[in-house]
Amino acid sequence: MFKKTTLASTIFMALFSQAIYAADDNAAADVTAQQTQKADEQMETIEVVGIRSSLNKAVNIKRQSVQVVDAIVAEDIGKFPDNNVVEALQRVTGVQVTDRASGEVSGVSIRGLTDVTTTVNGREMFTAAGRTLAVQDIPAALLESVEVFKTRDASQLASGIAGQLNVRTQRPFNFEGSKFMMNARGVYQDLADKTDPIVSALASNRWNTSIGEVGALLNLSYARTQYRNENASAGAIVPFRSDNLARMYNYPMGLEHGVDRTPGATLDGVEYYLGRDALNQSDSTGKRERPAVNLSLQWAPNDTSEYVFETFYNGYRNKGYNHMILTYADSNRVATDVQPTFFEGTNVIKTRAWGNSGAFTSGDYGEQQTDSYMFALGGKWDLNADTTLKSEIVYQTSEYKREGVAMQANTRMPYVYADFNHDNGVMAWTPYVEEYGEKLDLTDPSRWTTSTMFDNGGKDKGDGITFTTDLDFYVDWGIFTKAKTGIRYDKRTAESSSRDSNLFNAIPLVDLDPSMLGTNSDFFDGRSDLPRSWVAMSGKALWDNRAEYRDLWGFTSDEEQLRRITMQKNFEIDQTSWAAYIQSEFDTELFGKRLDGSVGVRYTYASADMDFWHWDGEVGEVLHSSDTNTSAKFLPNLTLRYHLTEDWLARFAYTETLRRPNFGDLNSFISLHPDTTNVGYGNANGGNSSLRPVESKNYDFSLEYYFGSGSSVYGTYFYRDIQGFVFSSLRRTQFPNPNTGEIEDYILSQPDNTSNGVLKGYEIGAVYFLENVPQWLDGFGIQASGTFLDSDQDIPVFSDTGELERYDHRGVFGVSDTSYSGVLIYEKEDFSARLSYVWRDNFLLRYGSGRFAHPRGVYRQPEESLDFQLNYNITDNLSVSFDATNLTNQVFNQYYEKEYLNDTASIYSRTFGLGIRYSM
Repeated sequence: MFKKTTLASTIFMALFSQAIYAADDNAAADVTAQQTQKADEQMETIEVVGIRSSLNKAVNIKRQSVQVVDAIVAEDIGKFPDNNVVEALQRVTGVQVTDRASGEVSGVSIRGLTDVTTTVNGREMFTAAGRTLAVQDIPAALLESVEVFKTRDASQLASGIAGQLNVRTQRPFNFEGSKFMMNARGVYQDLADKTDPIVSALASNRWNTSIGEVGALLNLSYARTQYRNENASAGAIVPFRSDNLARMYNYPMGLEHGVDRTPGATLDGVEYYLGRDALNQSDSTGKRERPAVNLSLQWAPNDTSEYVFETFYNGYRNKGYNHMILTYADSNRVATDVQPTFFEGTNVIKTRAWGNSGAFTSGDYGEQQTDSYMFALGGKWDLNADTTLKSEIVYQTSEYKREGVAMQANTRMPYVYADFNHDNGVMAWTPYVEEYGEKLDLTDPSRWTTSTMFDNGGKDKGDGITFTTDLDFYVDWGIFTKAKTGIRYDKRTAESSSRDSNLFNAIPLVDLDPSMLGTNSDFFDGRSDLPRSWVAMSGKALWDNRAEYRDLWGFTSDEEQLRRITMQKNFEIDQTSWAAYIQSEFDTELFGKRLDGSVGVRYTYASADMDFWHWDGEVGEVLHSSDTNTSAKFLPNLTLRYHLTEDWLARFAYTETLRRPNFGDLNSFISLHPDTTNVGYGNANGGNSSLRPVESKNYDFSLEYYFGSGSSVYGTYFYRDIQGFVFSSLRRTQFPNPNTGEIEDYILSQPDNTSNGVLKGYEIGAVYFLENVPQWLDGFGIQASGTFLDSDQDIPVFSDTGELERYDHRGVFGVSDTSYSGVLIYEKEDFSARLSYVWRDNFLLRYGSGRFAHPRGVYRQPEESLDFQLNYNITDNLSVSFDATNLTNQVFNQYYEKEYLNDTASIYSRTFGLGIRYSM
């Protein structure tokens, strides 16, 4: 499929592709610099559009860049075949995605690391009191392209040891004249059985006026998703006496591989079995909305200056309801003729029966809202033929609010039979009225009595103002051809407040208005022998009547309870940071071949003034403390590009990057949660105001071959030496009980820069469209990539006295050793289709609490997804599309080190979308 354009447009796109790699803190004005180029003559050319065109542009961005960078480019204006930015990135080499909950992919990592800095048009953005942007909140409909920088030069932000995502939105000078687009899709979620709209519109124009050339663009987007997530968890692993199956509490905790799992193992001379302490099911539904607006104004009063004003808004609204049930599995009342069975060669219980155990259901409801605004004003001035000055001021503010209520209801389970790992990590269990009697009706409200009501909330807010100035100038200093220098000033504020309260009251459910109750159905889509429905409080009804139930439960009865349901400030942080850089590009010959690149250094400094507040129940008042956290670092970089032939390129890069600690981790107060279940210890957690930035030294070497029309094959080897990972270590210590004042044992979780790691590996990729083939093969293409990683992280283990005892060595959290993607593309005339498959190996998700007898490492099983997109152009201006995601419909599993030690099994929706798009 083709369209006509002018030579000027072709020159513009070529120059845009060549210059795009230079995105920096002040990249807002860079994209439109090519508008001042004038063609001496007009001639008709042919430009391919569609999937092939977008891949050609992405390949050209990679080829023209000195850095190691990949990109995705919209097939046409406002036309990404994905629901959000993260989904669009999953086909990029070295990018791994996960967390397909709530009807979308939300987690993104680059080469296994999740610390990704996100910029929009070169500007660092954040969400609320965090340091990073919730990338999934950016609708794909607003994108022009996304660049994935795997190396950095001195002119770019230093943060993000994994890499940097630069999201580019459309601007009016990107188009030759006026542009209008409307896109509407209906997306069906199969688990929720709901269909939702995703709509967007773009209007842009530019005019020659008496004050110069003026352009204006408005881009709007709205997406709604009604989702359902279903999770089944077999609970923690604890020891039971082998003679009577009574639970044991005198076992060592925090062991890397857990306690001994061989048959006949003993604790204090007593033989034990290992079993689960609970069975838990969660049925979560909700509605999420994401509005977004982008306004861009450009003004070029003459050929030597240009100004841009942009504002960007993205919002998030979520109303979520969780309907859950939990039954305890640690009762020692056992049917005499139903003996436990074990996983082969272990003392780990696979199936057992028990009776008279406690259980509860819970109906939870919560609302969350985020509003983020960015305003930017910048300019670019050609001071002379060799010197360009750029400057910009950016203000942004972001606020996140959450409110939620929950109500539990208790009962006793007369008799339960369970298989803790019935089918590929999914448990199965059945409650009975009595041994071998009828199944217990979990939907009967007469069996349940209310217990604890929870009433929680929070608010996080962040503001920032950033000023940048950059000077680019051509030089003739031997091999050096161009230099640039600049400064960046940034002022950030972050504050967080919360409330957390709960009280107990026992009322039979049958005594409540029936409208206050809810019953779910068809849990886990019939994929395992699990209870498929149960009664619980309706979280939404509780929310609508929360004033009445606050009074009934006693939240408003005295000063202490009123304090607990009133928002209390947790921290307030003011951070001032400065950065300055100098960088030069060079161009020379080595062994008769062209060698170019860049060398530079960036200095970055940050100082944070911090105030913390904490309610101390022992003294009965809010305590306040303050502290300062300061860091400074020189970050050098060197990037080389060697032109082996016209089509073969080799690159080498040495860069240094860092990640400053999250604001919430700096809160030095320790929160105490006393022992309420008689396990012998409470839980404590707090932050660390002395946390340092995580630092990474990075080495990259790539070899690339470009051939045909937009086809390429490439491979990259990389090495990351990372110092000072922030890890929340566990140790046993003592604190006074906040209610009684008595000294008690606690397991304290507190972050520190106590872990180092190494990440190395290589990635390969290819883009190829068949050429000079029979007609029936014409139009086929492939896009394929693979990433192969090797990682090691040392994890500190402390003794009960708080002394460092040893280091455990594991893979870096979140890193899959192997991942790959493959995309089969067909494009012919007015028809295009894409079938994409992504897969990633199992990976270490997190380190468990160490409170139980199971291994501490929690892993994810391999994950995969098969997606499909189809598009047909009815006319030059009108097209229809169909897309489907998560077609493999797999069960997502977590487990403790060994797959038979299953943790949580989850299923997420497949989606099917039908859309129509009009542009002119």
